[in-house]
Amino acid sequence: MFLRPHIPTSDSEEGILFNALLKFLGPFGKSNPSFYPIITFLLLFSQAIMLTRFINTQRMMSKPTYFPGMAYLLITSLFPEWNFFSAPILVNTILLFILSSLFKIYNQQNAKGAIFNIGFALGIASFLFFPSLTFIIWVLLALAVMRPFRLNEWVLCILGITAPYYFFAIYLFIDDSWSWSAFLPHFSIGLPFVKQSVWLAFSAFLLAIPFLAGGYYVQDSLRRMLIQVRKGWSLLLLYLLGAILVPFVNNSDSFENWVMAAIPFAAFHACTYLYSTLRILPLLLFWLTVAFVLGYQYYGPGW
Repeated sequence: MFLRPHIPTSDSEEGILFNALLKFLGPFGKSNPSFYPIITFLLLFSQAIMLTRFINTQRMMSKPTYFPGMAYLLITSLFPEWNFFSAPILVNTILLFILSSLFKIYNQQNAKGAIFNIGFALGIASFLFFPSLTFIIWVLLALAVMRPFRLNEWVLCILGITAPYYFFAIYLFIDDSWSWSAFLPHFSIGLPFVKQSVWLAFSAFLLAIPFLAGGYYVQDSLRRMLIQVRKGWSLLLLYLLGAILVPFVNNSDSFENWVMAAIPFAAFHACTYLYSTLRILPLLLFWLTVAFVLGYQYYGPGW
């Protein structure tokens, strides 16, 4: 990612905020292409720290561990597009904030402010990457899991999501540039095109096997978990289902849109590394992944 820097280009299907950010960074990025991979690496590393802190603070695993962050950095190295500076990578930071906030409202008596902030953060994320708005399904299901149903809280969350659009509509009206095409981004649903290759198949294998093993270990230890922790793993599973829906909205030939699934995948991968009774298994998985990543980056296509 540093030897062959990828320079992002503005796309009408990306969010307004992301295109504005690219326009702002464009002059410096063209003269210093390595600027983009450095920012991307810092984003991925900070997200790994955020995920690790969330898992440890909420006691999602039996003991504090650095495995979630390690797994996140390994997973994001499996695909070239997951190392490009893109809107979905920026959205991952916002989704980590939403995940942490959803977990905190479990025992909160008056959570109206936090629920509005959750919705507002998701609304801002859609201005970076519009398909991330599909996570509204995850947020509403998460509210149903973490709190008793209260209609006013659901309405407040939806108001938070629509608040950025309200302010954007006011800006367009004042600027005398109002039009539905400017206000509402392009929206379409279709099957994403995936170009088959041996490298891609092995990346998917290294993504799926530790996830399935981690899911087994989580299921096996559910009876020993606190109710709050069980709900937390349900949130991560719902998160993964929401992330899988994103590539079907405004689909493209790139894997950039799939990077939002890396966060829940990393949490389940961490369980495989921590809970595996056959200690040779996590060692083999780790070194096999490292060897594959190095081989893919230096000898495979796409980098």
